[in-house]
Parts: sequence; structure tokens; C-alpha cells
Amino acid sequence: MAKSNFFSPEIALSSKKNDWTTPISLFDILNNEFHFTVDLCASAENALCNKFYSIENSGLNARFSREIVFCNPPYGRKITSDFIKKCYELSFMDNIVVMLIPARTDTKAFHEYIWNKAEIRFVKGRLRFGNSKNPAPFPSMIVIFRGKKDGEE
Repeated sequence: MAKSNFFSPEIALSSKKNDWTTPISLFDILNNEFHFTVDLCASAENALCNKFYSIENSGLNARFSREIVFCNPPYGRKITSDFIKKCYELSFMDNIVVMLIPARTDTKAFHEYIWNKAEIRFVKGRLRFGNSKNPAPFPSMIVIFRGKKDGEE
């Protein structure tokens, strides 16, 4: 039987791994604009800022203010949604938060925390994460939560 080139939802919406290393060229562009002070989802091996949160000291428990945060969370429906909510909440503590996430505009998290609440920049084409030879099986977007003080809309 010949291989099919048709779209497969099972392939596009799943992956054997969920920790995709940020393409450094994209990070550099964003860092030149924002000057990040915290990497919210990293490891000692791939942290992009001097101050970072890892699995051991989860960014989901982080609480700080007046930081400029970069977040490329582990990709998975529940994990990504948890980090979207966390980044939205961090913006109300006078932080600027920039996320690199899959462009899944049909999700509850997108409509609850991003749509009409953040700046959205869709990435043209598919990103190559880490040392991958192939592009990601999903489109990506940059979501920017501008710092707000508690109680400010």
C-alpha cells in the first residue's frame, strides 16, 4: 500500500515528547525586543535567562513582579493550558510575559486567557525546535501579556 500524504489529526495533535527547545534565532529576535529576565520553563541545560524555573522549582508556583518573562512551556493540552493561565495571572503582578505556544485558537484556554486579553503574533511557517531536522507538526504563535498591576484591567 502506498504512503498517504493526507493530513492525519492523530499525528498533528500528538507527540512523543513535550519539551521542545526554543529555536535560538527566534528567541534572539524576541530577546532583542523585550530583554528577558526570567525563563519560566527551562532546565539547567537549555535555560535562556540567568534566572529560570525548571521541573524541580516549577514556574507554575512562581510569584514575582516587575520581571520580563519568556515562557516556552512543555507542550500538552493540560500543561500548556496551565501555563497559559499562569502567564495571564503573572501579567497582573506587573510583569510582561511572552509565550511561545502552539497556535490552537480553538481551545478553552485561548478564549479564556488570550483572546482580547493579549497581543498575538502568528509565526509564519512551522518552527524547527531544538536539533530537529523536521518542522513542528503544528503552527506556533507568540502571545504577549503586557504588565498590569493587580486590579488593573
